[in-house]
Amino acid sequence: MSAEATDQAPFGRRRGLPRIDLRNLRRFSRAALLGSASRGRLPDAIEHVAKVHRAHHPGADLDVLRNAYVLAESSHRGQMRKSGEPYITHPLAVTLILAELGAETTTLTASLLHDTVEDTDVTLDQVGEQFGEEVRFLVDGVTKLEKVDYGAAAEPETFRKMLVATGNDVRVMSIKLADRLHNMRTLGVMRPEKQARIAKVTGDVLIPLAERLGVQALKTELEDLVFAILHPAEYARTRELLQAHADRPDPLAQAAEDVRGVLQEAGITAEVLVRPRHFVSVHRAGIKRGELTGTDLGRLLVLVSDDADCYAVLGELHTCFTPVISEFKDFIAVPKFNLYQSLHTAVAGRDGEVTEVLIRTHQMHRVAEAGVIALGNPYAPTEGADAPEGERADPTRPGWLSRLLDWQSATPDPDIFWTSLRDDLAQDREITVFRSDGGTLGLPAGASCVDAAYALYGDDAHSCIGARVNGRIATLSTVLRDGDTLQLLMASDTRDTASHGPSPEWLDHARTPAARIAINRWLAAHPASQHEPREAAEEPESASELTVQDAHDTQDAQNAQDAQDAQDTQDAQVTPGSEAPQGGQTVAAASPGAGRPEAGIVVDLPGATVRLARCCTPVPPDAITGFAVRGGAVTVHRERCAGAARMTSAGRTAVGVRWVDEDDGEGGGDYRVTLFAEAFSRPHLLADLTEAIAAEGAEVVAAAVEPPREQRVRHTYTLQLPDAGRLPTLMRAMRNVPGVYDVTREGRRMAAAR
Repeated sequence: MSAEATDQAPFGRRRGLPRIDLRNLRRFSRAALLGSASRGRLPDAIEHVAKVHRAHHPGADLDVLRNAYVLAESSHRGQMRKSGEPYITHPLAVTLILAELGAETTTLTASLLHDTVEDTDVTLDQVGEQFGEEVRFLVDGVTKLEKVDYGAAAEPETFRKMLVATGNDVRVMSIKLADRLHNMRTLGVMRPEKQARIAKVTGDVLIPLAERLGVQALKTELEDLVFAILHPAEYARTRELLQAHADRPDPLAQAAEDVRGVLQEAGITAEVLVRPRHFVSVHRAGIKRGELTGTDLGRLLVLVSDDADCYAVLGELHTCFTPVISEFKDFIAVPKFNLYQSLHTAVAGRDGEVTEVLIRTHQMHRVAEAGVIALGNPYAPTEGADAPEGERADPTRPGWLSRLLDWQSATPDPDIFWTSLRDDLAQDREITVFRSDGGTLGLPAGASCVDAAYALYGDDAHSCIGARVNGRIATLSTVLRDGDTLQLLMASDTRDTASHGPSPEWLDHARTPAARIAINRWLAAHPASQHEPREAAEEPESASELTVQDAHDTQDAQNAQDAQDAQDTQDAQVTPGSEAPQGGQTVAAASPGAGRPEAGIVVDLPGATVRLARCCTPVPPDAITGFAVRGGAVTVHRERCAGAARMTSAGRTAVGVRWVDEDDGEGGGDYRVTLFAEAFSRPHLLADLTEAIAAEGAEVVAAAVEPPREQRVRHTYTLQLPDAGRLPTLMRAMRNVPGVYDVTREGRRMAAAR
């Protein structure tokens, strides 16, 4: 049977979480033994479930629950749990857990029947005929998850099935999580080694899945139960700590009263609750903070009616108390990947004690506790026309779940699947990246451009040769941040992966299973490519590739530059000029399409054209050096540029270059330079900076503004200067703009002239 366990819970109850207690289980047992109620009224055993369900869904049809209970009770009659309780108490307990979280009637019906097909003579067809296709689909999904062995060899395939079942209908996993919670509560009859094995599986996969589905009420209690089994000593110490503080005055109660008074005086209707931390949360807080105080053992929860009230509460708290700004997080404007929304802050009260506060609406609270369960039935009543057989169209499927489903189908090796699954579930935060076509891409935190390429293009990402992040060339190893703008650069012939395929180094930068699996598959099919030297790996075509930071793969940067040159021609190229002394050649860097010189440069390589490296944008009187590249060109860098250092370390021979009229620092032309302005975010900052730039006679060639982070913002300006000598004055003028705290040049940090 699927749930062989005693009903004696071996662990202390966590404060603040609704859960079924032994009195209800005994009532279920007595009612089950006495049989069903008379026709026309609910059986005694399910009456409590029905009351809880009606509290969330006043108009719910209880007849279907009565019929499901009658079928389940009659089918399981005679079956007993190891504790001696009638087996029907298990599906009843699972159903009550889901009812308390607000599950809709279809989920509760399937929950009552979730073991009938596996453990009794009831068939799926019977379930479908009596209760409809939705219930049949859910019971079938849960049944497939039950027909597995939790031995070490079976784990990968077990959770592959779980993943597929979750993707087909997240309510299947909701039932499975409630089923596991009840079994974990009643695990005491098992042998210790079996308890440990089940607890480890629960911690490795089921708890992360509960987190991903947003079902915090189930996730936190499962965490405590696993904690008690796998770490009994730490669990005991944490329990003793909580019991010791239980006998003392609760500082959170006084903090709650202070907050209620502030909000009442402000005319904001709100419910202020003390929300105790669960055992694992207390344990983690102790590791992070050391000795814990009373306010560390819980948080205040403020519940209001609408989003605007959330921010009104935040304003009052930050006005009347001392806020801890580093603790502020806005998960209302930017919800977590698992639907969670709240404002998080921390404030210091009259005695200096810091109290954490969560602010959310009542609806946000329901979703925070129950996750996808609170959303009811997010699926169409019938299968989508384009859905594969056995699946259904799901427009609400979370992005992380779609990614897992995609790569699990492409992973025949169960061990690779198992390892990849655990790695992916360990990522507890998701970022959003904006694509160049206006769309968005969800990725786990820590993902690189490699991961983005495979998430967006699948196997076609083998032909990715570079990227632009926030408008600037970047290697595929670049780690993306929330809010970044990404443009992936692809080879012109995506079919020619033999010459543009991934290198083994890509695996060092791949964080997602989809990317790692695809790269490994390609490398296995092209073993020779891992040992062949890359063409042009020793000769970058232009200096612009050296704008790439941490270029672990020279070919990636070279190909990225090829794609860049194909899309625009903004390299500052130099045309030959008059002969220079000592065999050198005088050339003038020209702005593309402008036809006028930017800067005069003497190069000791006859016939060469010159490109000013964009990684450091040299201007007179910078000390410069040059390197020969393909096509008879010389790239000019500032001597202290990191790109020049990489050229030198790669064994490149420097070419002599110097400014015309170097003695007096005059170049006789226009100069292009890239500046970064770091500032505190405020309205009209862009307008004020561009006005300051224009006042100094500089022309804005390009500008980019990165998304604000922690109230700070970074502007990037590529500017045309009529005279290099005016650069210090320009940087000083930009730094004098209110809110700007630093102005630097591209390539290395350089304080603005004072």
